[in-house]
Formats: sequence, structure tokens, C-alpha cells
Amino acid sequence: MLRQIKPRNARSKRALDKRAPHLTENPKATLFLRYTACSQITQLALADILSIKRPLVVKFNKKNDIRPFEDPSSLEFFSEKNDASLMVYGSNSKKRPHCLTFIRCFDHKILDMLELHIDADTMRTLDQFKNRKCAVGLKPLICFSGTPFESPTATPYTMAKNLLLDLFRGPDVQNVDVAGLQYIISISVGDEVEGHPPPRIHFRAYLIKTRKSGQKVPRVEVEEMGPRFDFRVGRCSEADEAVMKEALKKPRHLEPKQKKNIETDLIGDKVGRIHMGKQDLGALQTRKMKGLKRSREAEEEDVIPDAGDSQNVIADSKRSKL
Repeated sequence: MLRQIKPRNARSKRALDKRAPHLTENPKATLFLRYTACSQITQLALADILSIKRPLVVKFNKKNDIRPFEDPSSLEFFSEKNDASLMVYGSNSKKRPHCLTFIRCFDHKILDMLELHIDADTMRTLDQFKNRKCAVGLKPLICFSGTPFESPTATPYTMAKNLLLDLFRGPDVQNVDVAGLQYIISISVGDEVEGHPPPRIHFRAYLIKTRKSGQKVPRVEVEEMGPRFDFRVGRCSEADEAVMKEALKKPRHLEPKQKKNIETDLIGDKVGRIHMGKQDLGALQTRKMKGLKRSREAEEEDVIPDAGDSQNVIADSKRSKL
């Protein structure tokens, strides 16, 4: 049986209510931590990703002796303690140099993990690009290009797309201000060729600049802002099918209500069916026109005399003969 925690006071009750599931969850926070052995390149990469992700971040400065693929219990404890459903874990070893492990949790339990190894020769940090940086807390435009990202079957590249999109998408909003679209994250990968090593994932970030074009629509230009990473895919741990189905479940109150008798045809037009009661055409009000009205003389001529009136007419004619 699951252990149920009973609050001892009002403060602990508020803390438990805050951790309980809600219809509208708070934005996902990301926890950044590192292994006991972490190279300078990995630490710079962690700092740059943290700068883009702010303010929804929690950073640990101390070293942690954790091996995520062997014993993730410590990561689950940190996730519950800091209310963080996303984690980025930096490590370095001879077998796996300059490694970033992207971790996603559900109900404070490890859902899936993916290792991405940084190419030290092509890496460039934010500080190496001497230009203006984007403001803190803005939602980026995210672009994925490459056929491996669109594979119908689950691969490390489709998992990388899912994890990176969940990491950088930010909080949910109803409206987006055009002035807030200041930068774009481009993630691309080449085609897979048989007999060759797997293609690398290219991570780039660009500033968006608008110039005058002499028309209503401005000319858009991009300038690389940094950081720049080339990732090599490493180990991955896929989520259990039943757990993933539970994680993707939506509350009934948030699902849009289906409108009855409304369908969409093959062309894309919306077609509706209306049910009406039986109509009484006798009570239908027609339009009245003066030209169709009959005169009073015509109405008198059309009057047919009754049987009593005809007998009186015959009697009067007999009296006149006598």
C-alpha cells in the first residue's frame, strides 16, 4: 500500500496541497547538477543552457556521486525536494567525455533519459559571441530540421526532439506578443547513412532582427547569439509504455467539449445538422399589399343570397303579377 502522509499542522497541509496534482500545473522547473568528475567544457555548457532556461531553474553547486543509469534514486529525491520535473546532469569520463544527461520525471520518478556528448572542437559559449543577448524569461522559437527527427518509430533522435522541446518551450501562454519573439533555437541533424557513424545533432541559437523593407512586412534577419553545440548521441532509457500513457493523460475538465451534430466534410467545410419541429403553414404571416386588396363593390357582387332570401324574391314577383 502507498504511504499516506497526514499533515500535522496548517503549514504542512499547504505544502502537501501545493505538491498535489492540479488542473493547471505550474511551469516545469529544471534542476542542474553535476557529477564528481565534470570537465570545464561540460560546466560551461551547463551554465549556457541555464542562462537560456532562466528563471525556471535550480542549480546545485556541489558535486554529486550519482550514476543515473544505474541508481537514479538520488535524482528522484532531488526532484521531489525541489519540485523539478526536468534535470540536466553533467559528467565526464574517459569512456563518455563531456556528457550531458537530459532527464525527465513523472510523479517524481524517472520517466526517460538521454545522453548527449559534446564535441569540444566545435563548441562555442555565449561569451564568445560579442553581441546583444535575449532578455530573460522569453519564449523562444524552436525549429527542428532533419528526417531522423520525423521517424515513425521511437529512436534516440525522436527522444532528443521530445526532450529538448520540453526543456526550452517555457510556460504555457494564451497570447504571444510579437515584440517578445527575440531569438530562435535551431536544432538540425543530417540523414542517416548505412555504414557511417550516426549523424550529430547541431544546436544553434540566433537573435531575430527586423529591418525596414519599404513594405508593411519587415525584413527579418538572424544573427548567431550562442551557444553552439554539436552533440553525439549516447545511451538512452525509454519510458515504460504504461507510465507514458499515464503521463500523457489529460483531465476531463481541460478537454474541449465536443459539439453535437457538427462535422467537417472532406473539403474542410464545417457542416451542421439542425432539428426543427413540425411547421404550421396556416399560421404563416404573409406580406400584405394594397394592390391585392379587393374593392367593396366586388365583395357585394360575389355574395350569394341565402335560400330564405330567394323565397321572398319569388313571393314579391307573384304579387306584382296579380
